[in-house]
Amino acid sequence: LKFLGFEQIFKNALTGLPLGGGKGGSDFNPKGKSDGEVRRFCEAFMTELHRYLGPSTDVPAGDIGVGGREIGYMNGQYKRLTNKHGEGVLTGKSILFGGSPLRPEATGYGLIYIAKLAVEKRLHKNLKGMRCAVSGSGNVAQYASQKLLEYGAKVMTVSDSNGVLVFENGMTQEDWDAIVDTKQVKRARLSSLEGKTTGRYIADKSPW
Repeated sequence: LKFLGFEQIFKNALTGLPLGGGKGGSDFNPKGKSDGEVRRFCEAFMTELHRYLGPSTDVPAGDIGVGGREIGYMNGQYKRLTNKHGEGVLTGKSILFGGSPLRPEATGYGLIYIAKLAVEKRLHKNLKGMRCAVSGSGNVAQYASQKLLEYGAKVMTVSDSNGVLVFENGMTQEDWDAIVDTKQVKRARLSSLEGKTTGRYIADKSPW
């Protein structure tokens, strides 16, 4: 956690914005929790955190287990406590209340833009037809996979903490749609997709 905070200083320095350089979290496990339980935790967390935040103080962002839903809950509590509206005090918000278009896609897309350049400039090859293993199945993995499909690459894997979904012949667009629905809408594990995609689920394994 300390190293991630240290690294964040340099990442945020590149933006020229006063985003701070901290990293934090909690030991709350959202798995199996209802929306109401997650909301109440997020509001309680922000009740204690809000006094340390501000556009010129520190601007937190989501990470593992914290997506648009959680940021929305925390943003609402921040406004309730401070009576301040329109402040850019959390990144990753919905565009309905001040978020940036393409914010969820940006990291995954950026990863593949850089990978494409590296493959072309250093290896003198093309991503089209390449077999690519993707680790994870959150925002970054989802949109990295989407961009790889767009470039004609074969996405061979996605994973979560319980196992890996292996696509012997490469992920299809229908597979990608099913993964996004499972993760973003149903908030379920990849194991729930067994038999519902062209992939084969292997428990307790990783892409590597």
